Amino acid sequence: MAGKNLDPSSSPRALLGAELRVARERAGLSQAELGEPLFVSGSFVGQLEAGTRRMHLELARQIDDILDTGGFFTRNCGAAAKSKYPDHFAAAAEAEALATAIREYAPLIIPGLLQTEAYAREVFRAGHPTAPEEQINELITNRLARAALLTDPTTPLLWCVLDEAVLRRAGDHPDVLAEALRHIAALIRSHRIIVQVLPFSAGLHAAMGGAIKLMAFEDAPPLSYAEGMGTGLLFDDPATVTHHTLTYDLLTANALSPRNSLALIESLAEDYAHDEHA
Repeated sequence: MAGKNLDPSSSPRALLGAELRVARERAGLSQAELGEPLFVSGSFVGQLEAGTRRMHLELARQIDDILDTGGFFTRNCGAAAKSKYPDHFAAAAEAEALATAIREYAPLIIPGLLQTEAYAREVFRAGHPTAPEEQINELITNRLARAALLTDPTTPLLWCVLDEAVLRRAGDHPDVLAEALRHIAALIRSHRIIVQVLPFSAGLHAAMGGAIKLMAFEDAPPLSYAEGMGTGLLFDDPATVTHHTLTYDLLTANALSPRNSLALIESLAEDYAHDEHA
């Protein structure tokens, strides 16, 4: 293995994780036993092996020393770390692609997995008013590529709670929001996603601090991701993930039912299509 490098074009993080599992088992170590000298948990090692966690350079060097892999992980962790997403979101986006279930609370804008091209363009242009058009187009392409997750008819399960503010922030082009809401309604009606709306009437709630994403995996512990403006943190600590899960459960308890949420989404889409909120 020491003389071979990974092909960066073929899911390098997943391949690196698979190689780590092989090397660890060859050394006769459990995940917890490998984690101990690395000062990480056995579950963290499991996430590296499953590809849901990124291997950083210093960690790769330590793994090479412990497993006597001739610098393999040091050479290849660079390819595994490459991402088309911003640094604060890269790890979450790559974990998202492996998740069997995603539960997300969106306080301000439609989640990336549910955005249309026109809506994404308005979001990116608002955030990058002086960016060249090529940069905006690249951002849109990457965002829409994430939505390919939904081409599978059943996996991952996607359950979103949308704050009512998400549905009422139309901007200068109400027809763009109308199209975006119709897209969400179509996904709901095709039984591909579950959506609930958290109405203004719910008052103060458990997630006033910002967006939350929960991710579950077939062969790795769950993760949670909390995001702010230009920042984001991915958590694997069980206590934190449990707290974020409770927060999400409280949101669903205070949100409209899926049926009433769909009715509101379709009603507002109709209103925006007729420019009543312009």
